[in-house]
Amino acid sequence: MQWFPSIRGIVVAQGEEAKKVLIDQVTEGLVLLEEVYEKCSKGKAFFGGDGIGFLDIAFGCFLGWLRVIEKMNELKLLDEAKTPGLSKWAERFCADGAVKGVMLETVRLIEFAKVVQDKMGETTPPQQ
Repeated sequence: MQWFPSIRGIVVAQGEEAKKVLIDQVTEGLVLLEEVYEKCSKGKAFFGGDGIGFLDIAFGCFLGWLRVIEKMNELKLLDEAKTPGLSKWAERFCADGAVKGVMLETVRLIEFAKVVQDKMGETTPPQQ
């Protein structure tokens, strides 16, 4: 499974069934990442321990886009029931002083995503 292409694919998926398959793939990836978080963090706040590290930054780059997908599709990907550790991690990560000022607002990212969606629709050949 390629996790990022699945996220990106949700935005441009044609039809509800295709979108559902991609959402399931993203969810499956998040469940695996939940397991990794539990093993790496060893009960601490972040992947590497008490402070933000490389893995936190790498995954944190996707948080804004996950929120966009959630809002645009009226779903919850970082779900307390399926990924409780990652859900809490995301709150801590976004609230951290090092991140708070640089995390883009979901509303602005949605506006950008809609522009991209429109552009991709213009360049996508018609389905036959």
